[in-house]
Amino acid sequence: MLPLLLAGLALPGTAPAQERETEAVQATLRADTPGPQVHRDVFGQFAEHLGHGIYGGIWVGPKSRIPNDAGYRRDVLAALKAINVPMVRWPGGCFADEYHWRDGIGPAKDRPGKVNTNWGGVNEDNSFGTHEYFGLMERLGASTYVGANLGSAPPAETAQWVEYMTAAKGSSILAKERAKNGHAEPWKVQYLGIGNELWGCGGNMRADYAADETNRYAQFAKSANGPMLKIASGPSDSNYEWTEAMMRIAGKNIDGLALHYYTRPRDKDWKDKGPAIGFSEHEWATTMQHTLQMEEFLTKHAAIMDKYDPAKRVMLAVDEWGTWYDPTPGSNPGFLEQQNSIRDAVVAGLNLNIFVAHADRVRMAAIAQMVNVLQAMLLTDGPRMVRTPTYWVFDLYKPWQGATALPITLTSPWYHKDEVAVPAVNASAVRDAAGQVHVALVNLDPNRALPVSVALTGVQAGQASGRIVTGAAMDTHNSFDAPDTVTPQPFTSAQVAGGTLTLTLPAKSVVVLDLR
Repeated sequence: MLPLLLAGLALPGTAPAQERETEAVQATLRADTPGPQVHRDVFGQFAEHLGHGIYGGIWVGPKSRIPNDAGYRRDVLAALKAINVPMVRWPGGCFADEYHWRDGIGPAKDRPGKVNTNWGGVNEDNSFGTHEYFGLMERLGASTYVGANLGSAPPAETAQWVEYMTAAKGSSILAKERAKNGHAEPWKVQYLGIGNELWGCGGNMRADYAADETNRYAQFAKSANGPMLKIASGPSDSNYEWTEAMMRIAGKNIDGLALHYYTRPRDKDWKDKGPAIGFSEHEWATTMQHTLQMEEFLTKHAAIMDKYDPAKRVMLAVDEWGTWYDPTPGSNPGFLEQQNSIRDAVVAGLNLNIFVAHADRVRMAAIAQMVNVLQAMLLTDGPRMVRTPTYWVFDLYKPWQGATALPITLTSPWYHKDEVAVPAVNASAVRDAAGQVHVALVNLDPNRALPVSVALTGVQAGQASGRIVTGAAMDTHNSFDAPDTVTPQPFTSAQVAGGTLTLTLPAKSVVVLDLR
């Protein structure tokens, strides 16, 4: 883990007196002591059969009047390719543990429908299945992450699905069936999820039992087309006992452990999470406070993993993260529709910086979700599409994909609201493959612009420029009628002189700077 002082220590209480007196951000970037690689799949996405995440969001079918490429929305494809989406997790989520892969192959007209009992009680026609998923991945140039059904299907079903996907051309009955369905060559499965949330919607299992089942399913899932990393259903939030059991019992047979954590302004009751827009500053503050708990969760889960895996072979995969608010009024509550504002952009920047600080363990992550669901990249409405503030943060962080993490330590003023006290500024830095250094700074204080001074060690730079995502209000957002209210703007006021980077960081902003 890279040092990131005060970047995530966000607990209720009063800041120490010496921190309350700090009026400027003082930081040191150590490019002479590089850290681990920031794996590109840390910037991955999650696409579940949920609401309009797939249907209407990604897939409209080849007969749709909405411009499409063999059924995939052209506008969505172009937007996702523009931010270099590196990996997409599919088909769930809770949906995965009720999904039977054979329902989603063969001619679409012959595929059986079912009720999506997890999300909205609507009909699932299975027109988007295995072939359609891999077609999307091929168009995006993204890694594949397939979630297997452990909760309601036997291990043989998972094993057969993996064979169907990965067996060499003509090598087996399933390979020939794949060819008959339109794809003779095998696909590559980079990641296989061994069930989802086995402590909850995946089966309400005890940790020891879930670990035993993980061993059994992992044993029979064998890729015939190169390495396939097996990701176990891991903990939620602070369920450290689950991590302990999984690593103790199944740690040698898995390649990753999934962590799920959602930021909610009101975290006491899942039925009252708070609105996505029109919220108070108190709810802004608690959202930041709860987001920053990700630092604590990663640190403690990683410490448990270190006991059983000191070489850090097993990754900590944060394959569900993001904000979760009350659904948009008037929408199907099971569709998890919500607007996306500057608050979400700041949350995205905070989480990405924390993942970079833990790049030694966190080598894959997936924001929930990609289109139209929870903290989405994109929103669609019929033929219209809008990029959200979160989308633009991912656009800013493109240089982080595959770059080398650089240690950055900082001391920060504190942001106070009612009982909440958290460090106001958070940061990360990387060196890309071409040798250029990039710095990300997030100011979660919605009211104050803050002066920042970063001492640069091991960096030969004479100037800095970049882009900023911010807005006039805490809930500034893009709508279908005003899709460009929030877009990245040039940030040219940073200066480099005498080995020090200086700037004033605007309130409620995410700034990414390129040092030259």
